[in-house]
Amino acid sequence: MEETVIPRPVPVSLAVQGTQARFPVRRIYCVGRNYAEHAREMGDTGRTPPFFFGKPADAALNVADGVEGVLPYPSMTHDLHHEIELVAALGSGGRDLTPEQAAAAIWGYAIGLDMTRRDLQAEAKKAGRPWDTAKGFDHGAVLGPVHPASATGPLTSGRITLSINGQARQAGDLSDMIWSVPEAIAYLSTLFELKAGDLIFTGTPAGVGAVAVGDQLRGEIDGLGALQVRIG
Repeated sequence: MEETVIPRPVPVSLAVQGTQARFPVRRIYCVGRNYAEHAREMGDTGRTPPFFFGKPADAALNVADGVEGVLPYPSMTHDLHHEIELVAALGSGGRDLTPEQAAAAIWGYAIGLDMTRRDLQAEAKKAGRPWDTAKGFDHGAVLGPVHPASATGPLTSGRITLSINGQARQAGDLSDMIWSVPEAIAYLSTLFELKAGDLIFTGTPAGVGAVAVGDQLRGEIDGLGALQVRIG
């Protein structure tokens, strides 16, 4: 291995359900407003082309199965929001994929929380600026273990929910997506060359809202179990 002038960053990886193996993370992409009701609550209507934003790979906070993770409340915000999402983990990639090729590229799935500093996002939107500070902060991509698609099969329908302190906040079905997971990945591949290790957060159902220090979040997706995290 070649010598480096500073220590190498620690590679980012996620636990793989049922094994000691790890899933290495290359990039994190997120689909915006991919459930009709959430799109409406955020001011959009119709099946417009999907849009995307990114989070740094090291924004990932991996929470083991059956364990309550701790998400530090981030700085420079008074309006931290939860967004429960299905995450697709790619085992291969490419450019200009068809939806069928995109589906074949999915290695597995995980439960994710796309955390958002909503007040910073609102300021950025008003000023016509990027969303990086609102979306790409430390620990802003909370993820459970990756479940191999060979075990789950394609996840095209099933309940997706989030509760806070035992009270339901978000509820929907994966079939409610405006753009299916393969369609969204195929569209994304026209913008970037996708590769193994990429994660795609696929959008959130309606009901997003603020969390406070001490809140306990529990996200569930049929076939993937639960993701539990406390705001620290």
